[in-house]
Amino acid sequence: MIAEAQKINPDAKLGDEIEFPIEFREDFGRIAAQTAKQVIIQRIREAERDAIYNEYKDREGELLTGMIQRVEGRNVFIDMGRTTSLLPPEEQMPFERYNIGERLKMLLIAVERNPRGPGIIVSRSHPRLVKKLFELEVPEIASGSVEIKFIAREAGSRSKIAVVSHQEGVDPVGSLVGQKGVRVSTVIHELGGEKIDIIEWSEDQAEFIAHALSPAKVIEVYVNPEMREARAIVPDEQLSLAIGKGGQNVRLAAKLTGWKIDVRSDKKEETPPAEIAKNEDETPAEKTTTEETSTNEAITRESEASEKKEISPTEEKTEAPKKTKKSRTKKTTNKE
Repeated sequence: MIAEAQKINPDAKLGDEIEFPIEFREDFGRIAAQTAKQVIIQRIREAERDAIYNEYKDREGELLTGMIQRVEGRNVFIDMGRTTSLLPPEEQMPFERYNIGERLKMLLIAVERNPRGPGIIVSRSHPRLVKKLFELEVPEIASGSVEIKFIAREAGSRSKIAVVSHQEGVDPVGSLVGQKGVRVSTVIHELGGEKIDIIEWSEDQAEFIAHALSPAKVIEVYVNPEMREARAIVPDEQLSLAIGKGGQNVRLAAKLTGWKIDVRSDKKEETPPAEIAKNEDETPAEKTTTEETSTNEAITRESEASEKKEISPTEEKTEAPKKTKKSRTKKTTNKE
């Protein structure tokens, strides 16, 4: 468009208005004029659609603010000013009500080209929405001293956020919580009361898993890096807290860490943790040798037992004649 404008005015730049003469013909009738008018209007609308598409395409993944314009079935249409965005059912938060005229913050997830204009799809359930809301409230994130590493979310219910500090002396968890919980409370309010657990990320995977199971206190974590499986031992009275309602806490912890987590009570632990670690470290050859040794010992014990059983009847038979001889001797003496 700019190149075409510069053909008329070489000094033209974006935003300028350009006037140019239109050739007038005497035989330019009413129908031709109406057709020309429609073509011009159509081209203007196409240019507007292209401008809106390019504007929002570059903003995918960003936070947007708009006002609910109308609700059609389960689809919610939001007025963005120059255009309208769509909040489809699958991107809505469960149990959240949408009232006409209400202002919303949402995440732009896709911009599509449609014949009627660009389709702008927004989300209220995407995990990245939580990150963007915290970026608005926490200046430490904008400065780069605190980073949100991972987010696990069940929209409308609960989220877990792993944070890390890149500056010495800065508490990453405290930065997101804010003084008297002001910062996190603002985000919770925007998300309709959704619970948020903020934990500190650690390179030590066992420590990270223990943090992820917060608010439960973890005694010990045993990991199998090859299978990415972990066993977390918690106090018996905190077992239900570690698992969570419907398994939500351990499920979110598994999403956050990327590990399969098995939570067990310290009282109901059947196999000692030391033996678990030992068995995980054993090679197949070592396990086979152990099994063969156990089998050989069992065979030896069985053979010794059978030998004892064979010897005992013989001893009973040899003792019987001795008793008979003694009784005969006593009888002979009496007769004499």
